Amino acid sequence: MMPEHLGLADLVEEVHVGGGNKVVSITGCQSTARTCSILVQGSNKLITEEADRSIHDALCVIRCLVKNKNMIAGGGAPETELSIKLSQYAATLSGIESHCIKAFAESLEIIPFTLAENAGLSPINIVTELRNRHSLGEVYAGINVKKSCITNITEENVLQPLLVSISAISLASETVRAILKIDDIVNTR
Repeated sequence: MMPEHLGLADLVEEVHVGGGNKVVSITGCQSTARTCSILVQGSNKLITEEADRSIHDALCVIRCLVKNKNMIAGGGAPETELSIKLSQYAATLSGIESHCIKAFAESLEIIPFTLAENAGLSPINIVTELRNRHSLGEVYAGINVKKSCITNITEENVLQPLLVSISAISLASETVRAILKIDDIVNTR
């Protein structure tokens, strides 16, 4: 062991946490590393696993923001707007390309639909109203789960990292292209 391989800490102690469990707590580290440990504890395995997933999701959002600091409206607003624009574009085409783009546009509506459903709202009514508001030019109209209605979501400071939406849409379109290519339905490019 070499001194440069060892770390320094102010205090190392064994701490008792609920249920007779013990953890080793190291505080006052003299290291320049910016790491930490998060202790997750719950009344049962299901709660602990859900907390773990929530922490993982939060860390993924932070990673996205480090890579690309741009933010866009949340609440299903970008997916609804993209769905409408793709549907309009599909109307200018003919043949199987038109059907594929229209189907992809419709599939984007599952995001606001699921958001409304998870918020305990009527998903069909909410998505219909959201689509209508976007058709009227309200590009920032989104689902406000706190007020249980459609509002200008940017005024409510409901934002999401741009990279999350880019990644989701890119992955979805790559998957669709792979399926269409495998089944020889459409010549993908």
